[in-house]
Amino acid sequence: MQNYTLPQADPASVVLLQITDTHLFADDSGSLLGVATKDSFHAVLDAIAASACTFDAIVATGDISQDHTEASYQRFSEGIARWSQPCFWLPGNHDYQPSMQAVLPSPQIKPCHHVLAGDHWQIILLDSQVVGVPHGELSDAQLAMLDAALTQHPERHALVLLHHHPLPAGSTWLDQHQLHNAEAFWQVVGRHPQVRAILCGHIHQELDRIHQGVRVLATPSTCIQFQPDSHDFALDQKSPGWRLLTLHANGTLETRVQRLDGHCFTPHFDAAGY
Repeated sequence: MQNYTLPQADPASVVLLQITDTHLFADDSGSLLGVATKDSFHAVLDAIAASACTFDAIVATGDISQDHTEASYQRFSEGIARWSQPCFWLPGNHDYQPSMQAVLPSPQIKPCHHVLAGDHWQIILLDSQVVGVPHGELSDAQLAMLDAALTQHPERHALVLLHHHPLPAGSTWLDQHQLHNAEAFWQVVGRHPQVRAILCGHIHQELDRIHQGVRVLATPSTCIQFQPDSHDFALDQKSPGWRLLTLHANGTLETRVQRLDGHCFTPHFDAAGY
């Protein structure tokens, strides 16, 4: 298990910036359903910079690339290099892990699975990718790693990250691509009461639920958005977004989603899939 200790600027809290589902291409003009993903990614980064928010680390919860190229991951790395804070990333169903690894070592992106954040929190990053299919599943090794990290630090509040949503989001077409062995995942989580929240990507929309006493959060993509509560594939008119999370010493969590102003990136609403 790869570990990293995150320095804590404020002893009272840890602040994370979540960026997810960037779907970048090697080509500058690469687009997903009509949205130029490099442009929308940089628009989000510019908006975050303009907000002058402070944070301790960046977390990227998968689907960083759309075309599997090393250059697409390099574009992500170059984009976040405007900040000095470390970044922790994990793969989504669209990612190609050999290309992800090709941009490492990086002074900013930390290839780790377990982060000790300040004095009170731990962040555990899971790989839910099943190569070649859109749904997720956690291997026995990933579940054992989660259990071991939580067992090792029972005194630390825990935030668990993975790409796929571990409970239904309410959209029939999307929920068939959720975490398929969610029951096994929740059995591990249920043995460790210090787990405070689960953070994921994948669903290209905001989600904030309580399940088994644990908060489950998902975050808008930096490009296209999926329409919530839709039976068939459908795109939303909402703008690209990101999330800030503040992890407090007492185990509470504050979070907010922010989006670009206006509808500056309009997808092909007549699309039947991607």
